[in-house]
Amino acid sequence: MTNATGKINLLGLTQPKMEAFFDSLGEKRFRAGQVMKWIHHFGVDRFEDMTNVGKVLREKLDACAEIRPPEVVSEDISKDGTRKWVIRVASGSCVETVYIPQNGRGTLCVSSQAGCALDCSFCSTGKQGFNSDLTVAEIIGQVWVANKSFGTIPAKSDRAITNVVMMGMGEPLLNFDNVVDSMLLMMDDLGYGISKRKVTLSTSGVVPMIEKLGEITDVALALSLHAPNNELRNQLVPINKKYPLEVLLPACNRYIARLGDKRVLTIEYTMLKDINDQPEQANEMIELLRNTPCKINLIPFNPFPHSGYERPSNNSIRRFQDMLHKAGYQVTVRTTRGEDIDAACGQLVGQVMDRTRRSERYIALRELSADEPVTVQPFVSER
Repeated sequence: MTNATGKINLLGLTQPKMEAFFDSLGEKRFRAGQVMKWIHHFGVDRFEDMTNVGKVLREKLDACAEIRPPEVVSEDISKDGTRKWVIRVASGSCVETVYIPQNGRGTLCVSSQAGCALDCSFCSTGKQGFNSDLTVAEIIGQVWVANKSFGTIPAKSDRAITNVVMMGMGEPLLNFDNVVDSMLLMMDDLGYGISKRKVTLSTSGVVPMIEKLGEITDVALALSLHAPNNELRNQLVPINKKYPLEVLLPACNRYIARLGDKRVLTIEYTMLKDINDQPEQANEMIELLRNTPCKINLIPFNPFPHSGYERPSNNSIRRFQDMLHKAGYQVTVRTTRGEDIDAACGQLVGQVMDRTRRSERYIALRELSADEPVTVQPFVSER
């Protein structure tokens, strides 16, 4: 991607694209590997610091290219060690990136869009509306920023970031090409060298793109399910109206089947008090996933203002987990992390210059109901 002065940002180039760039300059292809190591292994953003690159080439690069990470607006650190960066992207909006340390593992939750084009009812990001897709440099730049902030350069040393999940702001499969290139850089040994098993893409269910993803890469896949039947999922995850469960789950199964190696689908299920946390929904889920190799991650709802939802009781969560576990499923309950800095799952909001005007409508609706308690009726299946 070039900027206003016509310079190309090398931060966002995969290895094949970096080689093509050096071809266009009449330079040897091995220069691509040299420069990629400087950028991603050593966190260098100035050509003059690349000591094994000749002065003439450095000057040539300086004239036509740059290494431009996204601007860090702020960095907050939670009392539990979670970190959150607010990052400004080219559109003027701000997105959020979260690092979660736990049990010797460091997971970076990366955003793919400024805002989100989907409108899942329990997610604060969706209430902000949508502004733009992030470029490859803006997506991989989040890894670059976090990696450099920990002082874990070069990459061969023990790194704080062991896993990356495309679970931040946005629906990754609606920014397909840029997300795929970013994940390739995450896994490339000239990039961040993260195992394909430890790079996870989470989707709300964009079926055609799940099929396309399986033709290109073999990263781990997570499905934001949140409901065990179409009626309830239509309310919580509106894209289900276009790609219902009878279409979505077979697509996920086909993707997982291509991976082999006993790999499974991760099911993400945000638990909402009296909405989807009852034994009836647990039984429906047991039946729904019977033929899907999966592990289930239950996510207690993290409240945000005027959401209309509440976190279930610990007893309800344990009961739901026990029912799934007794049915033979591997089930974990996600520990809420970073809540004191609004970095918990579903709480990312950024500062989105909303093109959809959804945020305006949401604020107007919120003001109309300000004098009345917000209530959400429990869902009761008619089946």
